[in-house]
Amino acid sequence: MKLPIIKHLTEFIQENDEDFVVEAAETLESLTEVASLKEAELDVIGELISNMYGALEVNKMIQEGAAPKEALNDFMKRVLGSIDK
Repeated sequence: MKLPIIKHLTEFIQENDEDFVVEAAETLESLTEVASLKEAELDVIGELISNMYGALEVNKMIQEGAAPKEALNDFMKRVLGSIDK
């Protein structure tokens, strides 16, 4: 996950609608079923999907009242904390 991408997607969601990101993530998930994709291509698609769902989670935190910067930082701490376990 990359914080600048999640931040950008979060701003996109706030300016537009989260449905765009949800539908894009679902489309990418569907693409992962293509048998001829190489491992590197699957890695890129997986990274994009992770960033999209991360942005959706950050947006949810913002809607619940968190400041955008705080929501981003808390989300990344949570992600890094789960990796360390």
